[in-house]
Amino acid sequence: MNIKLRLTILNFLELFVFGAWLISLGGYLGGQLHFEGIQIGKIFTTLGIASLVMPGIVGIIADKYLNAQKLLGILHIIGAGFMFFLAQTKDFDTFFWMMLGYLTVYMPTLGLVNTVSYSILTSNKLDIIKVFPKIRVWGTIGFIVAEVAVGTLGWAQNNMQFYFAMGISLLMGIYAFTIPNVPLSKSENKSLIQRLGLDAFVLFKEYKMAVFFIFATLLGVVLQISNAWASEFLRSFTADYPNSFAVTNSNTIIALSQVSETLFILTIPFFLKRFGIKTVMIMSMLAWFLRFGLFGVAAPEGIGLGYLIMSMVVYGAAFDFFNISGSLFIETETDSKYRGSAQGLFVLLTNGVGAVLGGMGSGFVVQHFTTETGRDWLSIWLVFAAYALILAIVFRLIFKYKHNPEVIKEIKH
Repeated sequence: MNIKLRLTILNFLELFVFGAWLISLGGYLGGQLHFEGIQIGKIFTTLGIASLVMPGIVGIIADKYLNAQKLLGILHIIGAGFMFFLAQTKDFDTFFWMMLGYLTVYMPTLGLVNTVSYSILTSNKLDIIKVFPKIRVWGTIGFIVAEVAVGTLGWAQNNMQFYFAMGISLLMGIYAFTIPNVPLSKSENKSLIQRLGLDAFVLFKEYKMAVFFIFATLLGVVLQISNAWASEFLRSFTADYPNSFAVTNSNTIIALSQVSETLFILTIPFFLKRFGIKTVMIMSMLAWFLRFGLFGVAAPEGIGLGYLIMSMVVYGAAFDFFNISGSLFIETETDSKYRGSAQGLFVLLTNGVGAVLGGMGSGFVVQHFTTETGRDWLSIWLVFAAYALILAIVFRLIFKYKHNPEVIKEIKH
């Protein structure tokens, strides 16, 4: 089989597993298991907790002790076991620890898939810059297909989503062992501190970088809000709109967010060259403001459905414009000595610290606006929208950066 096709399947399966449960989890926890807002928020903090240290540890293991493709397979097989127990777990404490255990083995695989792909493409003398993006986009497609499949099959509100993820994770684990061998690194000698990007904290001495990293953390909060509550929000319309497509096929509606994400990636070169990194980052924050604000006035039918779809469309700009332009900002503004560590710190702060804060903080907000008669979703989304708007205003005022179009002549994804 063609090596590019084999890696395409690998990337497709990797994110298919994630899409099978991530988006529908919030609705399942609130509906089937009747967890409270704070409890749902705590479950979603496991994404951040697992992202803090484990990717760095697993990276060292893959470099020095166990071939990356084999480690990838082992982690997915273990993950399948956790999914089996998650499908049968009903109480909060057990579910929390089972989910943390699962994400401890899954989150590092996101980086391992890239490592395996890069190594094999290089060994086959293929241009990573040209070839890998076409392979990686199938990961996003896999996420979307899984998300829609779970919703279409009626599994978004029950534990079948975990059995489904378990089966695909087991398949992914077995398939990883068939991938060509990735040799152990003989030159890589980074410590765990370096892998986590902690040595890049020296960059906080510079005002511009300190502000950037602080806001990277604060933007990590809003992504977790979107992951945790979009599905639960649409489930809340069940009583008033039981036959609405947006309610019965909530995963399909939410999948428009990922479709938008793939499209907005293509616009980033134009926006960065025309407006500069600072403005594009502010656009991201304003897009988050619109995402949450539109949720506040959305409904499954009528004009409210239009607002709901618009909220999915702006997600692409909200997610891509900060994550990709932020990574590029680090690439162009940091000394080469700290560049790799700074990229690691960026991921740690957004996907780790920001995710933990987002899970906990959003849980408290939702719980505050929850009464015996239900949740006041308008107030909840307006709070989240106000948070994003305040970030945009403050960032505009205190982040000092002058756009130089010559810095970015061409952006390759």
